[in-house]
Amino acid sequence: MAIYRYLVEAGPAGAFAGTVAEALGVPSTTLSFHFKELSNADLVEGQQQGTYIRYTAKLDTIQAVVGYLTETCCGGNPEMCAPVAVPLPMPAVKRKASRQQ
Repeated sequence: MAIYRYLVEAGPAGAFAGTVAEALGVPSTTLSFHFKELSNADLVEGQQQGTYIRYTAKLDTIQAVVGYLTETCCGGNPEMCAPVAVPLPMPAVKRKASRQQ
């Protein structure tokens, strides 16, 4: 979740894998595993740029998931799920000073 949130906050420019690893304090092997799973779920997209990979969040996929969950809430009667869910504040992600790769 922290990886995906980081990429959402990075916006359309995305972020290099090394920058994400450094910012979140995640070992690169662990990060590679999570990027692979996020890619398999169609939540992120990686683009090779030289020897580095820049990842971006695929917001259309998560919007489709949220839409599906909203539509199917309470057996297809989302009006029964009141009050409307309000997003909870996410804990702040500690970020180290990032360096460009």
